[in-house]
Amino acid sequence: MNKQNLTALTEFILMGITDRLELQAPFFGLFLIIYTVSVVGNLGVIILTNIHSRLQTPMYFFLRHLAFIDLGYSTAVGPKMLVNFVTNQNTIPYNWCARQLSVFILFIISELFILSTMAYDRYVAICNPLLYTIAMSQRVCWVLVIIPYVYSAFLSVIVTEKIFTSSFCGHNVIRHFYCDSLSLLTLLCSSSHDIELIILIFSAFNLASSLLIVLVSYILILMAILRMNSVEGRHKTFSTCGSHLTVVLVLYTTLFFMYLQPQTNHSFDTDKFASVFYTLIISMLNPMIYSLRNKEVKCALHRIWKKWHKLLI
Repeated sequence: MNKQNLTALTEFILMGITDRLELQAPFFGLFLIIYTVSVVGNLGVIILTNIHSRLQTPMYFFLRHLAFIDLGYSTAVGPKMLVNFVTNQNTIPYNWCARQLSVFILFIISELFILSTMAYDRYVAICNPLLYTIAMSQRVCWVLVIIPYVYSAFLSVIVTEKIFTSSFCGHNVIRHFYCDSLSLLTLLCSSSHDIELIILIFSAFNLASSLLIVLVSYILILMAILRMNSVEGRHKTFSTCGSHLTVVLVLYTTLFFMYLQPQTNHSFDTDKFASVFYTLIISMLNPMIYSLRNKEVKCALHRIWKKWHKLLI
């Protein structure tokens, strides 16, 4: 194949979630509701933790960034997926595909390390309460947020550049509902071994290191809770971690299911449904989990609702 044919690719075709026409309309309605709830919920968390005085603590600072990240990667994928349900040909321009991949990688990696940062925050708050205000100062909080963003942006640029500076064979059908790195690798003419190795090494490092921080933090928290004499104190202390633990379990269970399933059972269809869960459903669930399980958030919502209700009356 000559160089002209290799560089002539201007767009990709996304196969989407399903090719069954009778499911297009129901799926469009379902995912429109999921995406709308996700946007409203995460924007609500961002606004609420910004304006309410009682939510100006490190824990809610990190929660605000988690909501921003959830909003970011669900928006990178959701709107295009919804458009594809109502169009005859699910195409995405070459440059837009590169942008979608880079934005998605940026936010999904940031999510892992923000969750591990939140676990560390809970460890300091419970195990070293007297040093909490010093150890988790505003400057430290910003450093703990900026580092994951910079690291994620670095990986995003590397992976995206490696893929989109390689030669595509003229095949432009992506067996996914968004521009996923693994699906794009199957379309390359040139050897993808180096890119696959980069993705494998960094994926393993990101999952293992972020999960290790979470596990070590919660083991130390559990040891501190078990040393408490009061049952009520134990319950109250552990309840402050409940929302975060739920979010961590849901995300990591999904990711490990996707990446650690046996090769014989591995399929793009399984990947697609797992991807739907961690790109859209988890971003919808996170603000719900923090709102329903967190008394301070519920109280803040109640106070704001009472103020708005009085203004409307």
